[in-house]
Amino acid sequence: MADTPETAPPKPRPSAGTFDELPLHPSLRRGIAEMGYLEPTPIQRDAIPAAVGGRDLIGTAQTGTGKTAAFLLPILERLMAAPRGRIHALVLTPTRELALQAVGFLEALGRHSELRSGAVYGGVGMAEQERALRGRAEIIVATPGRLLDHMSRGYVNFRELSILVLDEADRMLDMGFLPDVRRILRELPSRRQTLLFSATMPPEVLQLAREFLHDPKTVQVGETTAAAVGVSHLALPVPAHRKTDLLRALLEDETMTSVLVFARTKHRADRLARQLALAGLDVGVIHGNRSQNQRVQALERFRAGRHRLLVATDIAARGIDVEGISHVVNYDLPDVPEAYIHRVGRTARASLQGVALSFFSADEENDFHRIERHLGVKIPLSRVPGFDYERPAPALSGAAASRRGSGGDDRRRGGRTQYGGRAPYREQRGGGERFNRQRRDSRGRR
Repeated sequence: MADTPETAPPKPRPSAGTFDELPLHPSLRRGIAEMGYLEPTPIQRDAIPAAVGGRDLIGTAQTGTGKTAAFLLPILERLMAAPRGRIHALVLTPTRELALQAVGFLEALGRHSELRSGAVYGGVGMAEQERALRGRAEIIVATPGRLLDHMSRGYVNFRELSILVLDEADRMLDMGFLPDVRRILRELPSRRQTLLFSATMPPEVLQLAREFLHDPKTVQVGETTAAAVGVSHLALPVPAHRKTDLLRALLEDETMTSVLVFARTKHRADRLARQLALAGLDVGVIHGNRSQNQRVQALERFRAGRHRLLVATDIAARGIDVEGISHVVNYDLPDVPEAYIHRVGRTARASLQGVALSFFSADEENDFHRIERHLGVKIPLSRVPGFDYERPAPALSGAAASRRGSGGDDRRRGGRTQYGGRAPYREQRGGGERFNRQRRDSRGRR
């Protein structure tokens, strides 16, 4: 009986210690070397030989482990001699940031080949994308919704397609793309290679694999419920109305050089970015309501170090590939524990170190404990020395009163909180008791 995703035994890891030992064309090795990559990551080492050999594959690994190159390099290798002017490979991915990231990797890795790629995503005009789909690209990277828009116009020809990649499959399902993905897959040739990559493997993704993959090889690196190894986790209990002031206090630490901050909603992300900008901090913002040009500009400024902070919603959790993010701050805790892993995976990438700081108010305590149970570890609690946790919320009236506790005082503070030492995360005894007392007091006021 063929191995299924659930029953496939662990396969021995190939001994390839450098890219020269993998079955890749010299021109691809040249592109790899020019990108500064010295040796393959575990997911690349395990996945590339099987994928180059034409086998269907399921790859699971933590974020930041090199999954993108693990499927792009086999695509480039297998298409080196393919006829030009036809679509031979399709990569489906959930967000435009991921689509642009993948095309950027394709252009860099395949710069010494004649293969061309095109990105297809919403929020921009369709003319250039149509030209790519009509024969100007052999590899298409697309979001499902926009690709279906093009397919409905009748000029997309997938008859020569031989490779399909489902990238971040769990995220596509979370975002409601499963019906669109199924519609697309029904229009593709049945004789093809299918590669499915996912950070986690929920039952829906396994079902998708059973339907559309044939005898897949399963490659799993690490535990899919764990965050990246190099991440240090710390939780900071804080009243909701003091979150922004706490973030400002933390940013006194000069080691917080490149900080990605996650807010729950687009409105809260915009509001927090305004507050931080008023405090004199270099900050960008990215979420679903920002135009494509705004999102690209914010990412580029953050990547170049012109923005010290980038405030984002969960749409960016899988779409930001920026080296050297020192800290991820969960200003708001995510609604589901899996999103925590994707958020904090933006730091400690490629075996580096990083810090994940999670703010949580009394109303978020249950969410915090769900994250701990999902990780299987207790996240240490900490308090910032010298920070005034007891400061009451500002008096509000009218419409503003309904927004109380949604992220801090909008007014610019006259000065910054000062505290001694270079270690703002130092734990203090009694922190938990003080937080519990605040929670009881707040409940009494309600």
